[in-house]
Amino acid sequence: MSSSSCSLSPSLRSRLFNSSATRFLVPPARLNQHRSRCEMNRRSFAFRGILASGVSVTGSSLATEPTQGMERLPFKPEGYNFWTWRGHKIHYVVQGEGLPIVLIHGFGASAFHWRYNIPELAKKYKVYAVDLLGFGWSEKAVIEYDAMVWRDQVVDFLKEIVKEPAVLVGNSLGGFTALVAAVGFPEQVVGLALLNSAGQFGNPNENMDEPEESILQKFVLKPLKEVFQRVVLGFLFWQAKQPARIESVLKSVYINTSNVDDYLVESITMPAADPNAGEVYYRLMTRFMLNQSKYTLNSALSELRCPLLLLWGDLDPWVGPAKANRIKEFYPNTTLVNLKAGHCPHDEVPELVNKSLIDWLSSLKPEASLQTL
Repeated sequence: MSSSSCSLSPSLRSRLFNSSATRFLVPPARLNQHRSRCEMNRRSFAFRGILASGVSVTGSSLATEPTQGMERLPFKPEGYNFWTWRGHKIHYVVQGEGLPIVLIHGFGASAFHWRYNIPELAKKYKVYAVDLLGFGWSEKAVIEYDAMVWRDQVVDFLKEIVKEPAVLVGNSLGGFTALVAAVGFPEQVVGLALLNSAGQFGNPNENMDEPEESILQKFVLKPLKEVFQRVVLGFLFWQAKQPARIESVLKSVYINTSNVDDYLVESITMPAADPNAGEVYYRLMTRFMLNQSKYTLNSALSELRCPLLLLWGDLDPWVGPAKANRIKEFYPNTTLVNLKAGHCPHDEVPELVNKSLIDWLSSLKPEASLQTL
């Protein structure tokens, strides 16, 4: 299972995720101009949530050849390493030696989404790739999900597993998670790299207070809304089990679709065979996404203290280059690399992402970065 972009609450509804079930059914062309950009962000990340809710693709040979000339992380149906966090099983991969790099996947993905990055980066660095709670090979915990749950998970992963200063790298939801983790544990994060990150800038004039619920809303309308959401999301969950649909959604965000292969599809659908996957999906798409208004890029970036690298797929149909430019403007200690790729540049153009990341990492001075905190 998984999650990341705009939400339904007033401000971060358009900031992190979309949980409005009806929007799954609205074609993009019919969205009005006022809402178009954020609605597309929400809808698209919601589709990634749908991807994660499918079941495993049976009979997949995973025989697709890796990108030419690139080493690929072997796919292991049983996973690699596991760590117990707050009583929940957390999956992670670790390879190499040197400065620790922690890779954090996006909505609907897992550590295997870094398949072409881990082997190359591990030649110079100690690379970790962790599955967020509710995603990938990590436990499908039936809890009340919140962006700060994943922040706390990453912070504790740094404390208990990594145990030394590290660089965080995140895509999509993983990007926003990496950002808030870097803010939450500045003494151990010496650099941050975001790839087409989730999150939106807040409106300082927007009223963040939720109106008090009336008796009618609380005891009649709210329960009816939940029933409707369960019916609609249940249908979407069932629909997502079709491998052709999963492949289609993936191809909509990969400009070069050659890496949309059996390996990728299996790594997204296989974890959803878990008995709790449906309930986790429902919670991610409703309760979690309805309570994100206080988490904005403005507030997080204003507290960031380490160098920032933006590796941005400029052809992303969900998160365009304007967002990267605004982040750089807001946070001057930023290096921006524009890439001709979609939403997941690390998997679509891994050779370019690896080179850009290694070049930037070689310029970091961890000791100096920590001393300035």
